[in-house]
Amino acid sequence: MAALGRVLLALIFVRAGINKLGSIDATATEMASHGIPLANILVFGAIAMELGVGFLLMVGLFARCAALALFFYTLVLAVIFHAYWAAPAAQARMQASFFFGHLSMMGGMLMVVAFGAGALSLDAVMRRRN
Repeated sequence: MAALGRVLLALIFVRAGINKLGSIDATATEMASHGIPLANILVFGAIAMELGVGFLLMVGLFARCAALALFFYTLVLAVIFHAYWAAPAAQARMQASFFFGHLSMMGGMLMVVAFGAGALSLDAVMRRRN
């Protein structure tokens, strides 16, 4: 069950990273519109985080560290991109939904941080070898 949970939790990040690869300029423009400096450079950091760290979580390699990194990444995304308290009234409800969805993902990340990747993970394989 832990393996399936990790895969499902990481899937949204891996998919987002793949989508960003096909729309780097649009993603950088969106980032810049939210006040992120050097968005044309930082977009590659976002792709690396989502693809690289998402994949680490998916396979359960350095899963606690990966989950903690994605926890903070998701927190930043929620506050910067889904600040429903500052959104126009017409968008506040939708942004609140996204914001609390991010909080739910963060809860899943904290579960991985607390309990590890589980028996079906590369972390477990590495522990058994030692």
